[in-house]
Amino acid sequence: MKIGRREFLTGMAAGAGGLLLGCNGEMGAAGKPAVPSNFGPYEMVPLGQTKLKVSRVGLGTGMRGGMRRSNQTKLGKKRLEALLRGAYDRGIRWFDMADLYGSHPYLIPAMKGLPRDKYVIVSKIWWRRGGIPERERPAAHVVVERFLKELKTDYIDLCLLHCVTSPDWPEQLKRQMDDLSKLRDKGVIRAHGVSCHSLPALAACVDEPWVQSVHTRINPYGVKMDGPAEKVSPVLKRIHAAGKGVVGMKIIGEGQFRDDDEKRDKSVRYALELGCVDTLLVGFEKLTEIDDLAARVRKVQRPVPAAESA
Repeated sequence: MKIGRREFLTGMAAGAGGLLLGCNGEMGAAGKPAVPSNFGPYEMVPLGQTKLKVSRVGLGTGMRGGMRRSNQTKLGKKRLEALLRGAYDRGIRWFDMADLYGSHPYLIPAMKGLPRDKYVIVSKIWWRRGGIPERERPAAHVVVERFLKELKTDYIDLCLLHCVTSPDWPEQLKRQMDDLSKLRDKGVIRAHGVSCHSLPALAACVDEPWVQSVHTRINPYGVKMDGPAEKVSPVLKRIHAAGKGVVGMKIIGEGQFRDDDEKRDKSVRYALELGCVDTLLVGFEKLTEIDDLAARVRKVQRPVPAAESA
């Protein structure tokens, strides 16, 4: 069987990467490779207790999204598909879509030739007024059926109710929540949750058993967030302690830190060192932005477990 030069080099790079990630010459307990001392942008991590595993960094497609458009979809079919596939080739294994962004049709063509179980799809139901062209807000199972057709997939890994703001959202959206629970039981979606856009809505996630994962805005500067970091982070720790996935958004302050090295470094470090943010979701628009953030993640040291520091 002949192997092309590209396939050979890719395989060699993957093998070398595995060795580097494995140990740096050290072995851990039971003869297993020691855990790297620094975070890895493409390491696979559990998303709470959802049974989903995602890369430490994910790609969002909703930068300034609305009315089924976003900065990513404005790139056009060719450039957006190249961005998505380039992200996968670097090691990103989960992709954040939404009805609000209009990004569904771009993903599967970009992943052509790859098994569906090699990447995680997140999408979100827009249940609020405005935001999308239609006035009607059908039941969740009707919306998800359309999503599956747009995405050209048999299942969605994580489906969220998009942009909850009221502390009473579990009562307001119970019909949609029950619908999504039934879809999960049927295997149409694998997990469900919410994206939060207020501190009271975020706090309501802590004790709501239906919530399996939460998209939340977090950076040390409070930019584009639900409140100051010192008020948001304790809530995230409680959500994480309850076994729910925590997805950090607005790490780059919706692009406001794009040209500030110090703020980007501090923001990435802050989110990782909190110990309760499973994965960082960033609305990359260029492959160079992925490489830049990946380098910043690699600079952050993992906290030393208490037993080892004693």
